[in-house]
Amino acid sequence: MSADSRQFDVLIVGGGPAGSTLAWALRDAGLSIAILDKQTFPRDKVCAGWVTPAVLEELSVNPDEYAQSHTLQPIYAFRVSQLGKREVETRHSEQAVSYSIRRCEFDDFLLHRSGATLILGEKFKDMQKTERGWRVNGKYDARLVVGAGGHFCPVARQMGAKLGQAETVVAAQEIEFEMTSEQLGQCSVEAAMPELFFCEDLKGYGWVVRKNNFLNIGLGREDNHKLAEHVAQFRQLLIHQGKIPADTPEKFHGHAYLLYPHAKRPLLQDGVIIIGDAAGLAYPQSGEGIRPAIESALLAAQVIKAASGDYSQQALQGYTQQLEARFGQREKKDLTDYLPQWFKQSLASSLLSTEWFVRKVVVDRWFLHNDQAPLTTV
Repeated sequence: MSADSRQFDVLIVGGGPAGSTLAWALRDAGLSIAILDKQTFPRDKVCAGWVTPAVLEELSVNPDEYAQSHTLQPIYAFRVSQLGKREVETRHSEQAVSYSIRRCEFDDFLLHRSGATLILGEKFKDMQKTERGWRVNGKYDARLVVGAGGHFCPVARQMGAKLGQAETVVAAQEIEFEMTSEQLGQCSVEAAMPELFFCEDLKGYGWVVRKNNFLNIGLGREDNHKLAEHVAQFRQLLIHQGKIPADTPEKFHGHAYLLYPHAKRPLLQDGVIIIGDAAGLAYPQSGEGIRPAIESALLAAQVIKAASGDYSQQALQGYTQQLEARFGQREKKDLTDYLPQWFKQSLASSLLSTEWFVRKVVVDRWFLHNDQAPLTTV
């Protein structure tokens, strides 16, 4: 279907993994679906960028087939530490436990296999209520509008979310570049073993991820005060340790996201639903947003199919319930929330030098989420 057809059942604002997965999951539902995005694809999307086998299973992506024409670096181990302290390696089985990807490739792949009408290179401007549902940008009519535009999603703003205000966000800066042969010789980070570096105050962590000849370096913190200084110090430490090339670019790119327990954005109203980073779904320990974004889209697809054309808030309410069933209750506190900061830092220093804790808790639970089976794509 061409973009000249301006009436749709579902208009998705945002062509990232959440938006494209939703369209793909609804491909056999008999609905006319469009995706609107201000960017043209492929587009740059700096991201540490790894996906587990569970994510590929949820997306019905065969890793061998994907790797034939895209970057898919198998990961068999992780190296974890607090900044400047003892490093712990976790070696896993002969099977890859995760894969490094390049988001410019991955997102483009998902978008173009979604089956949706693509309206690219056009910004979302506004949406007005109509008898049928909504009119977006004064020309696209839709019975259901889906906000999938990331942290600063304009649909979430339209629903009343105070984007960037009164929200506890994680701010990150990162860079991704292809290394020259000389730079490859100065990089000691193994492609099959990403490295993670927790900040001493436990307010964030840094990472170095090899994707074949591409190198991704970044650091994110819940406290974004003097973030650029933290990033500069992190870069210098990595150079001093011989982990990254001495001429690694100094200018990093910034972005922000919400951790699931802290997000208070509205998810629903009549004829509107919010998914992915727009809903604030990133895992609290790792900050990863790809798997929660994809799973929110799969859950939303089930609710949309069951609604049978009734896109009232009441008919869509099951989406909120399914999110809580999958990710837990928002703002739920655990024991560590009641411990004093000095005690948590002391405890963390001990635990992060312990092989059992790093493997079983940090890697298996926090980063790989091996305790959660993949969602089915029914």
